[in-house]
Amino acid sequence: MAAGEELTLSSHIQHHLTNAKMCTVDGSIAFNKACSEAGFWTWHVDTLAWSIGLGILFLWIFHNVAKKSTVGVPGKLQCFVEMVVEFVAANVKDTYHGKSKLIAPLALTIFVWVFLMNLMDLVPVDFLPAFAGFVGETAFGMDSHDVYMKIVPTTDINMTAALAVGVFLLMIGYSIRIKGVLGFIKELTLHPFSTKNIPLQIVLIPFNLLLELIALVAKPFSLALRLFGNLYAGEMIFILIGAIGLAQLPLHFVWAVFHILVIVLQAFVFMMLTIVYLSMASSDNH
Repeated sequence: MAAGEELTLSSHIQHHLTNAKMCTVDGSIAFNKACSEAGFWTWHVDTLAWSIGLGILFLWIFHNVAKKSTVGVPGKLQCFVEMVVEFVAANVKDTYHGKSKLIAPLALTIFVWVFLMNLMDLVPVDFLPAFAGFVGETAFGMDSHDVYMKIVPTTDINMTAALAVGVFLLMIGYSIRIKGVLGFIKELTLHPFSTKNIPLQIVLIPFNLLLELIALVAKPFSLALRLFGNLYAGEMIFILIGAIGLAQLPLHFVWAVFHILVIVLQAFVFMMLTIVYLSMASSDNH
């Protein structure tokens, strides 16, 4: 928003839903509005910074708890971490039917990391963006309205898509590892329609391949869009409530209490679907 432009509800919402961008224009580094025509190679630096920072926070907390763990009476943080680990381990044991030492640590990482990224949605929507605008204006002489800061990484479709693509690549890798390249190709071409009549089976291969590819590609799409849609909608409601003014406080509290359930549930759903998809990929039976 340009300086002097009237601050409307629409521009307020647009400002809060815009990522801080970095790109290269004519061989030099540019930011935000200068990146409007930069194309694919535009980095959402706020999403990257917050997601990496929260990932490091997760590793630091769990590493310190593991290093200081005792066999006697544990502290409150150790109890909490042990509860989370046992909860994830129980779900992996009940859901994943293959044999892999990667699944449990992966599920734990996904659950805690996505939960921490979702949890940023409870930070007041105007606080950190206003602080970023203040820093940009006082330290760099920028118009505060041209400084953007989205602190919830999972409200960025690029973040949720990246997570989903990572799970998708693991699915393909596990399928090939367990079934072999030929077995993976057979899975895509000989199911769900199968017959002992060889000429007819050859005719059915294109239909099988189409259906199996749709089912395969739908999995990462469902992971990315479900997480993004729920958190984006929640963030939008927080922004609308924040635009009310002081009257927002009771509404903000009610929505925040309800949103805690969404934050935990979406992290859990992403973790469980990842386990289920990898279990299906690891199964030798279609």
